[in-house]
Amino acid sequence: MRRLYTGPVLALAADTAWSLNPLQVAPIAVIGFMYARRARALAVRDTPVPRWRRWLFWTGIALLLVALVSPVDALGEEDLLFMHMLQHVLLGDLAPLAIVAGLTGPMLRPVLAIPVVDRLRVLAHPLVALPLWAASLYVWHIPVLYEAAIHHGAVHALEHISFFTFGALMWAPVVEVLPAPEWFGTGAKLGYVAAVRVLETILGNVFLWTSNPFYDAYVHAEDVWGISPARDQNLAGVVMMTEGGIVTIVALAWLFLRLAEEGELRQQLLESGLDARAVRRAVRYRRAKELSGAR
Repeated sequence: MRRLYTGPVLALAADTAWSLNPLQVAPIAVIGFMYARRARALAVRDTPVPRWRRWLFWTGIALLLVALVSPVDALGEEDLLFMHMLQHVLLGDLAPLAIVAGLTGPMLRPVLAIPVVDRLRVLAHPLVALPLWAASLYVWHIPVLYEAAIHHGAVHALEHISFFTFGALMWAPVVEVLPAPEWFGTGAKLGYVAAVRVLETILGNVFLWTSNPFYDAYVHAEDVWGISPARDQNLAGVVMMTEGGIVTIVALAWLFLRLAEEGELRQQLLESGLDARAVRRAVRYRRAKELSGAR
């Protein structure tokens, strides 16, 4: 049932507490437990998960908690659209990126051994993951579905699962914990990341420059925090575009540096007389040391 709006002061008092909903906390705790257990087992076998990957994974877990149990969740329900947008970029972009980057092939091996899961690897193909992510992003912002998610818990949970799942699939070929197609090298990844941000920027601009509120749930008798519904919607666009811009700059800088490193390494290996195709594959999959050692 929709909460009656009681004004900015009472709404703020009610919506600034942390909510430890077991249905939201339990899955995150299970994922964290499984990761810690597998990481411990790999360390015992002398194949530890690199520390920086572990830090990224736990950062992703922390971002999920901020999105789901902090005041961001309560304030975004029906008070402020820009807070709801903040929750969505945490769930659908930052947390999936950090968690996927925190994984490794050995970490995922037991999961991939399950036949059904192994067949689902096709969903991480860049030509599959990108359309799925884009469809999820745009479809869930259609007013009727967006408001259904606000008013119905099951729909809201499905929305959050969709954002996280398709966000993780979208980042998977870029981070490449598991090998992506041979053609999807660093140059292709640059174009892929650019395409992701173009799609997000289009939607962000719609929120940024439209003066008519899309969602009735965020139209109140009184402005919340002195922010009008139209301004709230514009701020939602700012949140989406700012987060996307920062992530894009970091991702593109990393990819450009990697592209330069690969070009130099490729030239060195070719000059040493190694087969061109073997060099291309070794550089593509970062196995140049193995190729040099086998020479």
